[in-house]
Amino acid sequence: MTGQDKTPEATGQVSDAVRGNWVDRLAPPRARPYLRLSRADRPIGTWLLLLPCWWGVLLAANATGWRWFDLWIIIGCGAGAWLMRGAGCTWNDITDRDIDGRVARTRSRPIPSGQVTTKQAGLWMAAQALIAFCILITFNGNAIYLGITSLALVAIYPFAKRFTWWPQVFLGLAFNWGALLAWTAHTGALGLPAILLYLAGICWTIFYDTIYAHQDKEDDALIGVKSTARLFGDNTPQILRLFQMLTLILMTAAMVAALMNGAGLPRLVLAVLGVLAMGWHMSWQLGRLQTDDADTCLMLFRANRDTGLIPALFLAGALML
Repeated sequence: MTGQDKTPEATGQVSDAVRGNWVDRLAPPRARPYLRLSRADRPIGTWLLLLPCWWGVLLAANATGWRWFDLWIIIGCGAGAWLMRGAGCTWNDITDRDIDGRVARTRSRPIPSGQVTTKQAGLWMAAQALIAFCILITFNGNAIYLGITSLALVAIYPFAKRFTWWPQVFLGLAFNWGALLAWTAHTGALGLPAILLYLAGICWTIFYDTIYAHQDKEDDALIGVKSTARLFGDNTPQILRLFQMLTLILMTAAMVAALMNGAGLPRLVLAVLGVLAMGWHMSWQLGRLQTDDADTCLMLFRANRDTGLIPALFLAGALML
């Protein structure tokens, strides 16, 4: 068998990772299974966890003024997103180890393919969470409390697809918690803009993760796993258009609530333009969506890094006004 002919299971690679990623090429062989558990070979999830954090701190900074500690919030959220996404994915793989072995896209993951044991995965999960906690305690007390409470959502999410057709809602609840945490890390307390931003992020998560879930809908149907992809079926484009609209309405409301009083009209206008640009990118995705084409679904899912980065960049630009 040649190197090109080897299956992902034979090489240790994960089937839905980008070919030639840095983990497969550069990481020490003994570290590769653990980095694959953390999805270090698939960075899109880290971006999707991180971007709501950046929305939160940048919106708060526009509303009340930039502080140099905000730079640490941005950096700390970046490291924390990488670690907690890794810990959450490791937990997901532990809980789904039997299901993953029965799905074509996931049977090459480290646990079902035998690269690591469940015990080793558990220790790796704990190590990542502990380092993330060390970052969290550099924030204020309310932000620390929010960070700790988010663990309940992380713990529940892998089981959601077993009892609800809406597991994407649970993913949204967990993945957008950073909007609340980062806003609070800057301001010291929760506020309406952060809550609106959080709700917008949940709608956005339903949008992109439904696209992602269409890759597995046939396998999911065979093993009885629920998802919004299966629930929406052929109506997916129309329903995702609704969640696109909800995302844009809620995010615009967050910008207005934060910036209407005191921040200045130019900042508010630039922030709202960022929301509109995000909406254009979501429309671009819907225009190319083919729910029966797994490769297209994966490509569009990955494109959501840019979708979420757009409002963050506009908010960063607004700080310069």
